[in-house]
Order: sequence, then C-alpha cells, then structure tokens
Amino acid sequence: MNTVLLESQIFGPVFLYSLFTAADEIIIEQHENYQKRSFRNRYTLLSANGPVTMSIPLQKGKNQQMPVRDVRVAYDSNWISQHLQCIRSAYGRSPYFDHYFDKIAELLNKRHIFLFDLNMETFLWVLKQLHLDINVRITDRYQKEYDDLSDFRSFNPDDISCPVKYTQVWEEKFNFTPNLSVLDLLFCTGPEAPGILVKMKIWETIKDKTDFNASF
Repeated sequence: MNTVLLESQIFGPVFLYSLFTAADEIIIEQHENYQKRSFRNRYTLLSANGPVTMSIPLQKGKNQQMPVRDVRVAYDSNWISQHLQCIRSAYGRSPYFDHYFDKIAELLNKRHIFLFDLNMETFLWVLKQLHLDINVRITDRYQKEYDDLSDFRSFNPDDISCPVKYTQVWEEKFNFTPNLSVLDLLFCTGPEAPGILVKMKIWETIKDKTDFNASF
C-alpha cells in the first residue's frame, strides 16, 4: 500500500499530484509547527514576467513556533483580489480558465479563519478536479519519522526531475517551466490533466533515492 504523508498546502506543485496517481492514501500533517517559506501558504504561477510566487498573508505572531492548526489567515490587505487578479493575468488566455476560475474565486472568498482549513478545502477540490479518488485523512499525533509510508513533508521540488511536459500559456517566452502550482496544469490542460500526471511517473523517478524510507 502506497501512503503519502504531506504537510497541508495551498495549490501545491504538480509533481506531488503525480505521486498521488500511484498512492492509495494521503495523510495530511496537522500536528506539526508551522514552517515559513513553504507550500503551506505559497504557490507558484507562470506569468507574463516569468514564475511568480503568491503568498497567503498570515496574522502577525511567531507562526514558526505555532501549531499549524492555530495559524490564522490575515485579511488586513486585499490579498484575495490581488491573487485573483494575478491568476487572471497569468491564465486568462488558457484553454480552461473559465472552467476553474470562478470556483477558485469562491474558495478564496470564503475568508477562512485558519490556514489549515483553507488548505484542506482547496486540496480536496483539486483532487476532485483531477478525478483522484483517494482516501485522505489527517494525522492523530506528530511523529518525526516513519518506516511504513512515504514522507513528503517539506520536500524540495527542485529535487524532482519531470520528463513529461505539457503546453503552458507562456511557453514560447520562457520554455517549459516544471513544478509550478497544480493550477497551472488545470488551466492549461483541463480534462487531460489526470492522464498527464500518470505519464509523469514521479514514483518511478524517485523510488531509487536512498534518502527516502523503506516504502520506496
């Protein structure tokens, strides 16, 4: 049984969703302390000016030492409008922009109090769009190391080599840009996205790495 352990994310990178095509279960970590500069509140799009990282602002405080379930989203600035404007600018010309944009706007405009709740709702929505019928559960305690599953908490996407490409909106300007947010894949490929994820075979790419646990 392939089980993937993952931190909660907001529109995480494409390679992780390729992993899910070969997984039987996904476990989301809910008992860790929040870590800055991670996919927990950031996602990367491809704009007319190149890759741009979007960040969900958080209420001020020592988030780095705070349990992730207690981290609150800040609404002092009009970041929702800024994010949606950037998404529209980056993907308004994409084939499936109209198919997904309104729902993304709806999700962000719910103004979730806690980051974890926002991440979980967007994550489950993305799985549904990709037709990934996988059991998802959350951890019941924190455990630093595991022997019986694949731990991708805070995994660096730069360590992943993805041989499968798809047509991107700004590809002629920047060539293919790998491991963007899964939103890039959805907007650009729509119903073809699940098949593309299967072809990526990310499990095959990483299974021989010695720094992963025995589940590989």
